[in-house]
Amino acid sequence: MTTPRFGTTCLAGLALLAGLGAAARGQLPNAAPAQTEADEYTRYELLAPGTAKFRILYEVTATTPGAAFYFNPIRRGSVASDEAVYDRATGGRLRFDVVGPAEARAGGVAGADSGQQYIRVRLPRPVPRDGEVRILIDKTYEDPRSYVTEEGGRVIVFSRSLGIKRNAVVLPAGYELVACNYPSQLRTEGDGRLAVSFINVGPAPVPFVVRARRLP
Repeated sequence: MTTPRFGTTCLAGLALLAGLGAAARGQLPNAAPAQTEADEYTRYELLAPGTAKFRILYEVTATTPGAAFYFNPIRRGSVASDEAVYDRATGGRLRFDVVGPAEARAGGVAGADSGQQYIRVRLPRPVPRDGEVRILIDKTYEDPRSYVTEEGGRVIVFSRSLGIKRNAVVLPAGYELVACNYPSQLRTEGDGRLAVSFINVGPAPVPFVVRARRLP
């Protein structure tokens, strides 16, 4: 009795059916798993009034098992510069490039914005199963809609929707807090600058607004 054998055409048909089944379940063959992260913290350091620039220090833990890259969005309306990325375990610098939404989606960023760019960080090692890789992204944004001056530069206003749970906004040297629209903690740093920090306890981003004025 001859054992039945699958021909090349039959095997190709089975592969096609498997691919169609994956597509019907909302998956793509060989697609990267959805990017996940944890323990985010963002520090905004307001630079010289009138420049509309602020430095962002963003710490995040990549948690997607097996991931070799991490994608960080560059927010619409902001011009990014002076980017650098560091491994928090060693302090070493990490390689990165700036890519579009197609690369971000292929890398696991669900619903990547078609009009947005992303910093693609090459992680120092693939994320281990049940493990993590923590990185620090350092960048400067110029955004005249978020950081403005009033009264001839005597008053500054930082207004931005912040979705990260833990945040701090650091005022320029020589400025004091006038108003803040969300419960926050104030702390004077070693160089004399005032830091305004808060934890978002709700499910939605906080439309955070800070007003400060120059000291006499």
